[in-house]
Amino acid sequence: MSTAATKSHRTISYRWRVVDIVIASVIGVAAGLVFFAWNQLYNPLSAPLEAALPGLQALVYGVWLLAGVLGALIIRKPGAALFTELVAAVVSALLGAQWGGFLTIEAGLVQGLGAELVFLIFFYSNWRVFVAVLAGAGAGVAMAINDLLLWYPGAGAAFATIYTISAVLSGAIIAGLGSWFIVKGLAKTGALSRFASGREARVTV
Repeated sequence: MSTAATKSHRTISYRWRVVDIVIASVIGVAAGLVFFAWNQLYNPLSAPLEAALPGLQALVYGVWLLAGVLGALIIRKPGAALFTELVAAVVSALLGAQWGGFLTIEAGLVQGLGAELVFLIFFYSNWRVFVAVLAGAGAGVAMAINDLLLWYPGAGAAFATIYTISAVLSGAIIAGLGSWFIVKGLAKTGALSRFASGREARVTV
């Protein structure tokens, strides 16, 4: 009886509500605006890192991974990371991302999938800080693989290694830990009261 009840509860909790779709869309659009602004600003920060050691520029690329992790931590439903990251990428593309519409959207899809897979591994039931960090790192791995294939074909092993490590660290810290702190701050204000993430007065690390 308890097993059936548990399964029923999980089915209901995994179902997207209208408010989930609306808020996930709002997060995606807001993140897309951030992405577009970051598209114009990232080069002055990344260029010195690249000059110091090629591949290190990815240390600041975690900003582009925020949407997926943040959306998943707030919505807590299967597909939330992929959906919010993809919406953000579409908004960025529509605003005129310099990498072109298709490649921007493709990157969002890949990066969102990287975060989504981590939450899937934990069966969408663990939203602690270490899972958020792992999800950010997962998005970083996906970004690094995608970038190396599309933008740095034939890159040497040293560059690929440095770029991948930098992307993973950036994803883990900026997208993972950063999103977790954003959600914790929003929850304290009561802005997320209609979500389980907002009803947790205290998040256990």
